Amino acid sequence: MIPLLLSILSSSAIFAIFKLFERFKIDTFQAIVFNYFTAFFIGIILYGHQWNEKGFDEISWFFYAVICALLFIGLFLIMGRSSQINGVASTSVAVKMSTAISIILMIVGYSEKFTALKASGILLALVSVFLVSYTKGKKAPASWMLLVLFFGSGTLDFVLNYVQNFELKTISTALFSAFALGLAGVLGALILSVRIIQGSTKIELKNIAAGIVLGIPNYFSIYLLIHSYRTTGWQDSTVLAVTNVSVVLLSSLIGFLAFEENATSRKIIGLISAILAIVILSLANK
Repeated sequence: MIPLLLSILSSSAIFAIFKLFERFKIDTFQAIVFNYFTAFFIGIILYGHQWNEKGFDEISWFFYAVICALLFIGLFLIMGRSSQINGVASTSVAVKMSTAISIILMIVGYSEKFTALKASGILLALVSVFLVSYTKGKKAPASWMLLVLFFGSGTLDFVLNYVQNFELKTISTALFSAFALGLAGVLGALILSVRIIQGSTKIELKNIAAGIVLGIPNYFSIYLLIHSYRTTGWQDSTVLAVTNVSVVLLSSLIGFLAFEENATSRKIIGLISAILAIVILSLANK
């Protein structure tokens, strides 16, 4: 249970840190790039001793590390911007309600049984995302971020689960997480280099510091989630559901109390729908 609890705390911290970037005028993209290198070095320093010569005997895991790297950096960029525009509460709901997408992929990919209870949970999840993402007026275009996070995060969760179940034969969970995050850093550094050459940005010390602060919970949110699949004794989708509802509750509480985000009746109903959806999905997978 300890890895699961720490994973929840780490994931919730990420949303709050993104919100603070706006307050301290941090360049989100630069911070994200340095965050990934920080996460990589944390993994290597703490768990590098787990590497063995068999790591490259079966390298299918590397292909999935590249896929995760692309999803990591793409979704993180959108998550950071969405936390600032749409708010921590709305963004956390969109990301964590992606449980519905993960379960759909598990049903299809693992040939799991599709029950009425699961269908109800997925429907509630979709309703909750609509309620927290729909906005009127000038801010409406930002809602696309929530939808991309919903579907993209669900895909990422499924890929991580699939890797944990079928691909991590010659490499540990900790090192896979580190390599995937490191590759995301390399991709980000390439883009950052182009921007620097073009003269559109320059590296600042405060952005590096912000990236280091972000990289610590980012690494552990990924590693501890994958580790929780193996240590809780629960079904994988139950672990994911419990994790996500906890992050939604904690992140929303932080958004409403610490950042004074507007808790409209629509968002509150969406949040309640999210909680009910994940409870139902949790029960459906027992």
